[in-house]
Amino acid sequence: MRDARDVLKSPVISEKSVGIVEDNKYSFWVDPAANKIEIKAAVEKMFKVSVVEIRTMNVKGKMKRVGKYAGKTINRKKAIATLKAGDKIENFAGL
Repeated sequence: MRDARDVLKSPVISEKSVGIVEDNKYSFWVDPAANKIEIKAAVEKMFKVSVVEIRTMNVKGKMKRVGKYAGKTINRKKAIATLKAGDKIENFAGL
């Protein structure tokens, strides 16, 4: 099994992801090759919490232009971890 820091890249900090923290759900950018079992183990190991459910989604990159140059942002994978009632991750937005 891979190291937890290789699986979890960073937390997703957006208005929507900070809003679902009230429902005990935390979202992370993860390695595209990671599966739900690896993601669950990584969250439990890094933050010492109990994970009830993991939901994943692949996010396609967007086309971007800077002047006459066109490019594309990278494709990424996002995971939403639902924690057991009573558990929480301290300073989630500050990670």
